[in-house]
Amino acid sequence: MKYTDLLERGSSEAQVQAFLSDGEPTPITIRVPKNLKEAASEVARLRGVSFSAFVRNCLINELSGRQ
Repeated sequence: MKYTDLLERGSSEAQVQAFLSDGEPTPITIRVPKNLKEAASEVARLRGVSFSAFVRNCLINELSGRQ
């Protein structure tokens, strides 16, 4: 199943989040401005999570329609 299939079927936010959270970890490289990375790292630290967990959470929230 693909992400777009979930959207077309009208899946609930919880179903979309579960789909996005499952699967094998895949390393990625992204290039962002240093100030953005440092700010995101600081916010993650204040929330008690790793930078990677913070980024994953942001992506899941964006893709599942949560704001």
